[in-house]
Amino acid sequence: MNFLIAILVIIAVYYLLKFLVRLFAPKMMNYAAKKTEEHLKKKFEQFAQDSNQNATNSTTTKKDNLKSNPSKKVGEYIDFEEVE
Repeated sequence: MNFLIAILVIIAVYYLLKFLVRLFAPKMMNYAAKKTEEHLKKKFEQFAQDSNQNATNSTTTKKDNLKSNPSKKVGEYIDFEEVE
């Protein structure tokens, strides 16, 4: 008799958990999606700010470098041939 009661309790707990998961899973997924969206927005804004700062810093640096040494030789030209 105790075995039968244990089986019924296990089945009842299983169906109760199944019901609760169906009830709360969409809410948990929405919460996780919102948190992920906030995190990605924050990272994107941070990336955009960093790239804007780097762009302004690099343009002023490039202008300064060009003004200071305009005849600087970069390297020599190498002509490659295609081999078949």
